[in-house]
Amino acid sequence: MNTRSQVLLWGAQRISAMLLAVCVIVHLITIIYAVRNGLSASEILGRTRGSVAWGGFYALFVMAVAVHAPIGVRNICAEFGWRGRGVDVLMFVLALTLAMWGLRAVWAVVS
Repeated sequence: MNTRSQVLLWGAQRISAMLLAVCVIVHLITIIYAVRNGLSASEILGRTRGSVAWGGFYALFVMAVAVHAPIGVRNICAEFGWRGRGVDVLMFVLALTLAMWGLRAVWAVVS
């Protein structure tokens, strides 16, 4: 992989890490709020149904994971000597899989 691609991947992982940090904090605050107010799972789902804001937030969360995780796994693979087109294709498949599963979960919670 050329230097330009390495730099782009490095930047994508750092930006996705920043997004993940914010998303995790918001998610934890939401969980703490729900637990402290004694909300049940059905009450939480009732509040998220049809919410474009929550859907957008969790879709952003999922997409940040789908970018961040495969880049990290790719770097770990490189440390063990697995490089090249094969690992790039596998990480692309991993990214698509994470995005698909995550967005499906978001759709289930919001719709």
